[in-house]
Amino acid sequence: MQSLLRLINTRTRINTVRNGGASFLASYTTLPPSLLQSDPQWDHFASDPKSRPPSVHGLGHNMLTSRLERLPSDESVVSAFDGWMRDGFEVDRDGIFQALNCLRCRHLHSRALEVMEWVMRERPYKVTEHDYSHLLEFTIKCRGIAHAEKLFQTIPKSYQNEFLYNQIIISCLANRKNKNIKLSYTYMEKMRKMSLLISPFVYKSLITPHLTPSRRKNIPDILTQMKMDGVKPCISTFNNLLNMHAGNHDIDELSKVFDEMQMADVEPNENTYCILAKAYTMARLYTVAESYIEALERLNTGNNLGLLNTLIMLYGCLNKDKELDRTWKSVQQWPHVVPKSYLLAIEAFGKVGLVSNAEEIWAILRSIKKIDQTNEFNSILSVYCRYGIVEKAIVICKEMVANGCKPNAITYRHLTLGYLKAGRVTDAINTLKRGKYEQLTKKAMRSASWLESTLMVVEMFSQLGKLGKAEFVFKELKRSKYSRHTFVFNALLKGYVTARVYRHEENLLEWMISDGAKPDAETYRLLKLIRCP
Repeated sequence: MQSLLRLINTRTRINTVRNGGASFLASYTTLPPSLLQSDPQWDHFASDPKSRPPSVHGLGHNMLTSRLERLPSDESVVSAFDGWMRDGFEVDRDGIFQALNCLRCRHLHSRALEVMEWVMRERPYKVTEHDYSHLLEFTIKCRGIAHAEKLFQTIPKSYQNEFLYNQIIISCLANRKNKNIKLSYTYMEKMRKMSLLISPFVYKSLITPHLTPSRRKNIPDILTQMKMDGVKPCISTFNNLLNMHAGNHDIDELSKVFDEMQMADVEPNENTYCILAKAYTMARLYTVAESYIEALERLNTGNNLGLLNTLIMLYGCLNKDKELDRTWKSVQQWPHVVPKSYLLAIEAFGKVGLVSNAEEIWAILRSIKKIDQTNEFNSILSVYCRYGIVEKAIVICKEMVANGCKPNAITYRHLTLGYLKAGRVTDAINTLKRGKYEQLTKKAMRSASWLESTLMVVEMFSQLGKLGKAEFVFKELKRSKYSRHTFVFNALLKGYVTARVYRHEENLLEWMISDGAKPDAETYRLLKLIRCP
């Protein structure tokens, strides 16, 4: 009886506002007929009465989300809502917002737009600016900015407030086309004329598309305008800037941004410390890196697998075998460990010299899943090649090909290092030549695994006096801007010393400084040895 009363009350409220809601949607677009029809026969749970949700509490909202997600593509959301209310449940704001979040995560944007159009038409609850913002968001994603602008004009003036303006700007910036970025500036100017406050998340969203090399020059102007608008940067804004400078291996700018962050009284989070720890580790500033790792350990509750994965990678780079083993045991306590964790652990144990541990983890990974990706084979390959165990490395390569995986640039780079470590220089040079024809993505070029193995190849060629090969590989480090670190340039200078190739000191210093590296005592010592007589 209570379920029946709830159904009657919900239907009565919907019918009361039906006409008002329909006129709103009709003012900006023509809805497809499927949205105006309902199918009383639809019910995902009709075949199994035991699977019906017992109440609207607890799992109620999840069950509504499940119905919307499993709805056939040719059926309207009307049938899902009809079935939901026929079971005696109400449609409330919490249930709608939870459903929208799930649909957004699954990129079912058109279905989410249908949900919001149904809400606006049927009005199961009193709508707010949050409902209109969701409607704008999914309209932009599904129908474009032109439809969204028309829709914005039809929204009641009382709802065209600061929140809604900020939301439409963020939605514009989610699509990083030039015209949408220009439109966001237009709406920001309107907000200034109306004395509306611009959200820090608007500027965070504005900076994100400008992180690309072609647009990066505009970031200082954006930050200046941010100060003029009196907007305090949020933690996400600072993290984006830190990540940009870390990717460029620009430690000076990285340090400046972090100082500005502290002056602004913005509390660092886990992502902040992860970015800093990785950047200083790659720069071989281990003491500074350890201080940020200690901060990460204080934040580590064992409930964040991403943080544990980062610690595994960092402990491997810092050669901390005890801390690495402890962290890996924490990861193993999780009910489901993702393959990425296994791959990071394999490489980390290899870096600290525990090859047997890396092999054990590799065996566990093979027992729980089929190894069918090149990067998975590359993880154990990097361990063998680091120590010149080329026999086992060749076996892994043969298994890789047998499983239908194609060796990539990182594969050949690891093999080149392995052959050099084993003293098979000719094989190393031939492998290097084969690898140069493989395409290398920007993401792979910036990865720690690629940079470390490439630097070790430069060091090995320099020790052997193979200056031409060392310079060839060094160019790749230059493209990734890793040559900004002094120790990378010094590795190449050692090749000049070993090969007894003399250069003018001024030319080498000018080359080094132009790349952003700062000469140190080791640099000047090497320059004296290769100075022209």
